[in-house]
Amino acid sequence: MAAQPLERPTRRHDSNETNADVRLQEPSLADGPELWRLARDSSVLDVNSPYSYALWCRDFADTSVVARDGGVPCGFITGYVRPGRPDTFFVWQVAVDRDHRGRGLARRMLDRLADRLVPRGHRFMEATVTPDNTASTAMFESFARDRGCEVVRAPLFGAEHFPDGGHEPEVLFRIGPIATRTDGAN
Repeated sequence: MAAQPLERPTRRHDSNETNADVRLQEPSLADGPELWRLARDSSVLDVNSPYSYALWCRDFADTSVVARDGGVPCGFITGYVRPGRPDTFFVWQVAVDRDHRGRGLARRMLDRLADRLVPRGHRFMEATVTPDNTASTAMFESFARDRGCEVVRAPLFGAEHFPDGGHEPEVLFRIGPIATRTDGAN
């Protein structure tokens, strides 16, 4: 039997609306299909198998965030603690549904993730960004600036590391040390 596309309920928002009413939580196993859908619909992320998103929601929920609007996932950040660097968490993917973009939701999720992980001793954040991804670059630079952190950039993966031949190089952003926020912002 051929796989059928999954349908997602759509919420339309007024352009003046913020994402303040969107709830941020750890993902659950049931969120796997929605995370896959959000990645697929982003048209910019490398989309992994639905199975990998289900595993991510099971095994890395404590280092990830899902945003829900009316109970429906509308954004996520997946991440993990680097096995060889327990003081560092790696942000693997950031996705925000088109209807919620441009209102700070990705940054809000990033802050929530850091606020959860820094008190556990994870004081550095890493992520890779392609050179043309100005939105992610701006988000990580804004995060570092607002947290008073240094951003160190270094080439990590060249085009030769991707066998499909169509992938841009990835630049590693290392941000930190990140301090625990005491202002209660989020």
